[in-house]
Amino acid sequence: MSVPLPLERLTPTGFEEFCSDLLHELKFVNIDWRKGTGEAASPADRGRDIRCQEVRTDVDGAVRLETWFVDCKHFKRGVPPTELQNLLTWAEAENPDVALIVASNFLSNSSKDYLESYQKNRRPPFKIKVWERPKIEKFARRRLKLLRKFDLTDEPIRSVRAIVSAEEEFFDRVWYDRHSMHQEGIRTGRVKIDPAIWRVARRAAIAVERKRGKRNLGPYNDFEWGMVNGKLSALRWVLGFEWDMLDT
Repeated sequence: MSVPLPLERLTPTGFEEFCSDLLHELKFVNIDWRKGTGEAASPADRGRDIRCQEVRTDVDGAVRLETWFVDCKHFKRGVPPTELQNLLTWAEAENPDVALIVASNFLSNSSKDYLESYQKNRRPPFKIKVWERPKIEKFARRRLKLLRKFDLTDEPIRSVRAIVSAEEEFFDRVWYDRHSMHQEGIRTGRVKIDPAIWRVARRAAIAVERKRGKRNLGPYNDFEWGMVNGKLSALRWVLGFEWDMLDT
C-alpha cells in the first residue's frame, strides 16, 4: 500500500506551485501561474490560480488546444462550497473548456452537492473536473524529481557508495573499449606501443574481463557507446568532476 504524500508540508502558495509543476509533468502547455503577490497566498488570482492548455488530437488528426482554469485548494478539511464560487464565476465570464478544482484533501459533501446542482441547473458550456488527494497522488507518485523539489518524499537518494560503484563500472567499460581499439590497431600495424607497457595493459584487461564479464564489455553500437560515455560523464559530475570528463 502506498504511503500518502505529505501535502500538509506545503504552504497554500507552495501547493499552487506544486500543482503548476505537476501540470507541466502531465504535458500541459502555456502554463500561467497567476500568483498576484509575494505573500503566502495569492489574492489577485480571481479564482484562477493557474491558466493552462492541453493539446488534444481529434480522430481526424486535427490538433487543438483546450483551455483550463485551475483553482488550487489547500485545506486540512473538506473544501466548502463558498470556495468554489470564484472559479465558476470567472469560468462563466471567460468560457474556458475546463474548470478544474485541485484539492489537497477532499471536497466537502456539501461542495459535491453544490457542483452537482450547479451543473444540473446552470448547464455550463465548460466541463467541471475535480482532482482530490487520491488523484493527485496517482499523478505524482513516481515523479521523484517533482516530489523531491517540494520535500514530498522520504525515498532516499542513492548513496555515495552506490554512485562511486557505478562510476567505477562505466570507467571500466570505457577503458576496456579503448583498450580493444588499441589491440586492433596493434594487430593491423597501425599502432606501435612498448611491449612492456602492453603486457601491463593486457593484464589489466584480463582483470576487467573477470570482474565485469567479457560479454558485458561491448562491442557497442554508436547509440550504446554514447550512452556508456554519457553515464560516466553524469556519474562523475555528481562526484564533483567537470562535465564531459571522460579520461581513463
